[in-house]
Amino acid sequence: MSQNYLKIRNDYLKKAWARSPGVLSACLPAELAQAGLRFQAFGEECLLTEAEITLNGAAANGPEGLLIALYASSVPDQAVQLDSLKAFKELPNSMPYQGAFTANAEQILVPQVISLHRQQERLAAAFSGRVNVAPPSGDFSFTLYPLPRIPLYYIFHLPDEEFPASVTCLFAANAPDFMPLDGLADVAEYTGKKLVALIAGR
Repeated sequence: MSQNYLKIRNDYLKKAWARSPGVLSACLPAELAQAGLRFQAFGEECLLTEAEITLNGAAANGPEGLLIALYASSVPDQAVQLDSLKAFKELPNSMPYQGAFTANAEQILVPQVISLHRQQERLAAAFSGRVNVAPPSGDFSFTLYPLPRIPLYYIFHLPDEEFPASVTCLFAANAPDFMPLDGLADVAEYTGKKLVALIAGR
């Protein structure tokens, strides 16, 4: 992480820890331990301290670490409205990010749809998520939790003789309450990259 990004991440951490550990742990939510706050992030065990973020014991000095710090600085102790889903383009003020979101969060997964279908149970479990038994459309669907209060609801269409594969990523209706819009787009992008890596066995 460049020094500029590191400063931004550390500013978010300082803002997050301006709340008491008990309040912050309830907002994330996370387990309050002697070493810091523990929770799942991007399919890995995250430890959040006042000075550092680790994922599976390794320093999270990349974009994921920055996003975790942003989330920690923003998230309220509030229920997620997963019973009401919205496409990214339906979220307020999303227009400037729509092209990048489609390319980086959805289209990146289109070549992997068959593999995603075969491995959906494993992938959902890796992100503390679930396979959706009765999705509103599509051939299969699962919900992932890259961050505890940022669920991503995916709907997939398998390719056939008439139509190519497609991927739709939906958000909870109140997702912007938990994180700024550009952060939500980035969370979906890095979740997609992690899914591709898991399929490849990395």
